[in-house]
Amino acid sequence: MTIVITPRTIVGQLDYDMAELRAAATEHAALLESLGPVPDRDETAAAAAAAAHHVLRRLRRQFLRRHLAVVYGTATDDLRRGLRLSALAAAVTVLYPGLLPSTAQVHADAAVAQPAKEGWEIDQGIFFQAVFADPVLGNHLLDAMRAPTEAALDLLADFRATGSITLPAARLERSGSTSTITITNTECLNAEDNQHVADMETAVDLVLLDPETRVGVVRGGVMDHPRYRGRRVFSAGINLAHLHQGKISFLDFLLGRETGYIAKILRGHTEDAARWPAVPTTKPWVAAVDSFAIGGGAQLLMVFDRVIAATDSYVSLPAAQEGIIPGVANLRLGRSANFRLSREVILWGRKIWATEPEARSLIDTVAEPADMDLEIGKAAARLASPAVVANKHMLVVAEEPQDVFRRYLAEFALHQALRLYSPDVMAKTERFDRKAPR
Repeated sequence: MTIVITPRTIVGQLDYDMAELRAAATEHAALLESLGPVPDRDETAAAAAAAAHHVLRRLRRQFLRRHLAVVYGTATDDLRRGLRLSALAAAVTVLYPGLLPSTAQVHADAAVAQPAKEGWEIDQGIFFQAVFADPVLGNHLLDAMRAPTEAALDLLADFRATGSITLPAARLERSGSTSTITITNTECLNAEDNQHVADMETAVDLVLLDPETRVGVVRGGVMDHPRYRGRRVFSAGINLAHLHQGKISFLDFLLGRETGYIAKILRGHTEDAARWPAVPTTKPWVAAVDSFAIGGGAQLLMVFDRVIAATDSYVSLPAAQEGIIPGVANLRLGRSANFRLSREVILWGRKIWATEPEARSLIDTVAEPADMDLEIGKAAARLASPAVVANKHMLVVAEEPQDVFRRYLAEFALHQALRLYSPDVMAKTERFDRKAPR
């Protein structure tokens, strides 16, 4: 039986448009089911699926242009409550059937490797592009993402009492007025995965919430990997094996890390509008780079107030070679360095050693490996000065207003989702997947 996709148009009347969108999504799902699983489709079936996706995505974008404010307002009780990315997507899925992929469709994609997915994250990217492009709604969502997580609130009393919390991929310890997050994803050289992002946000929240902590430090743990056994490593960037296996979440990782823990390191928690006097909710942060900061690790350095690196370490952003967009580095590297260097690093894949002159754009202090602890302590002591918080807040306001970040995210949300399903990304990440056929 041939499934016919009925031509449909959004006219601007909410009830009519909802019915059209729901019917289109139903036809679309029936067509995909008739074509079989993604890996089993021949060229004709793959082309039919791609054409159907194009039609539905175009209709979804038209609907969002007309009704985004109503959709977002309904989901958030007219902006009276903030929802995180996943919670917002889940609420909209229920309230406006057809506007986003169904829960069953999202779960089915989450269970298979990246090449076997239908690509529903592109549809999520379309939705969040529209939200971030709107100044009121986009900032409301960003503020919701910078609120403390429930996981951190549940652990706060324990951390205040003991000064130590151990999570699956990170460890947090307080010493005096400094709290240090040690990344402990050691089996993969501190590569970033879903667990790592969740644990980093919990730890960052605890640093910001703890009244005894004045400065936060992030450093990589000691490796048990054969090549780096006994050495510290800052970060190997995104776990490309997990990406190929389909285990990297678009919402919770690729969008969530930028709008969650990284945004909190840069801007702090969302301010309480009812609190007076208004006090910045941010704190100063130090990054300590041992061995290397690759990809996401290099991106992370751009939001820290002080970066200390060992003389034998290097920084690189190979995202263009991997096929994806390196988070917000395309916005931030040109600001901290210059546009020629940002193109050389991002587009050309240049590796920068800590001792090179160009490293000054990313690194403040270069120390011998044996002196790293001393330099970290000196930086933390200096940043504990009472005037630092207010001045950091004003520096961020001047350098990267949230509206600049929001507009960047609107483009990033869609284009990163599209890159995830590009043939070159599939081919490049496969070699990092130990489970992939050789």
